[in-house]
Amino acid sequence: MFTGIIEEVGEIVAVTDTSDFRRVVIRAPGVISDIEAGSSVATDGVCITAREVEGDTFTADLSRETLERTTLKHATAGTQVNLERSMGVDGRFGGHIVQGHVDGVGKIDSFDRAGDEWILRIEYDSIDSAPLVWKGSVAVDGISLTVATLEEQTFTIAIIPFTLENTNLQHRKPGDAVNVEFDVLAKYVEKLVGGYLKHIEGAK
Repeated sequence: MFTGIIEEVGEIVAVTDTSDFRRVVIRAPGVISDIEAGSSVATDGVCITAREVEGDTFTADLSRETLERTTLKHATAGTQVNLERSMGVDGRFGGHIVQGHVDGVGKIDSFDRAGDEWILRIEYDSIDSAPLVWKGSVAVDGISLTVATLEEQTFTIAIIPFTLENTNLQHRKPGDAVNVEFDVLAKYVEKLVGGYLKHIEGAK
């Protein structure tokens, strides 16, 4: 489990393909001291498993399912990625529950400065059925963020300077694809209430 509080912006330094997997090597000098083979690391919000650790890099294999459902299919050497180690049992819970299971890929519609913050507008095709609420939590590229507004096919987020400076959002621009993971608690509530409403509707 993760919390959406990014610890480091790492860099993909190598990408190789096999018939079944894509192998990536990620430079992560800040978090590497606490990573070993088998460790889970959220990488742009995608939970991946370290296969090998050497120097200031770790290697991970990405399945075809992961590549099809996330932005990591576009990753190349030089790509900057948000990194977060899995939460320890004695860790502080600074964001919200993030599983590292991406629900889908959105697209940055606009990213504009507004006073001391930046407004990030994300387009998401199935937003009408997405478990999003005003002031609710959402993870974008693994960053725990708060929904500012909900509109037709888009939602917006206010980005404070600290978040911009300490994540790969500083390199993002309109048109870029981003990984989106909805709040797991909202998804459970939606499933429970949805089933109840269907039961009530069927009883009429």
